[in-house]
Amino acid sequence: MKIKAEIMTGDQMRRALKRMSHEILERNSGADDLVLLGILSRGLPLAEEIASNILAIEGVSVPVGTLDVSAFDDRKRVDPQETAADPGVDIEGKNVILVDDVIYTGRTTRAALDACSSVGRAKTIQLAVLIDRGHREIPIRADYVGKNVPTSRDERVNVKIASMDGEDGVQVVEN
Repeated sequence: MKIKAEIMTGDQMRRALKRMSHEILERNSGADDLVLLGILSRGLPLAEEIASNILAIEGVSVPVGTLDVSAFDDRKRVDPQETAADPGVDIEGKNVILVDDVIYTGRTTRAALDACSSVGRAKTIQLAVLIDRGHREIPIRADYVGKNVPTSRDERVNVKIASMDGEDGVQVVEN
């Protein structure tokens, strides 16, 4: 794969996540009843960073859960009854923020909505993504976006997370 462009540095990622954290707090009138669910795998460290930002801003510790949506993915032939979607936190009556690194076709988000519905009834479900690259196949949009990046279908967006990749950053690469 050939790197076509460096879209965000680690500092730019942190600034975007901090801004998104403020937007989440503003829209939800604070951190009461908030739950962050990081969509595996790269959504989880982003959700943890947003939770850390909220703690620094509001002094409130927001629960962070993990959401494995693989059993709810319409591209796979897995029975959702066989795989528990338990996020490890209670979402009943809460304002749930799904957190992912990139939104592309919207299918992962649709699977995340199904996974949430299987474990409880949230008060609201909102979506926060670091990168929105367009090309939706279903009518889903993010509530909080770090950066909109127009791409072609022949390109890919790679989000690097220091805890997983040794560095933070976002690149567009050619397939």
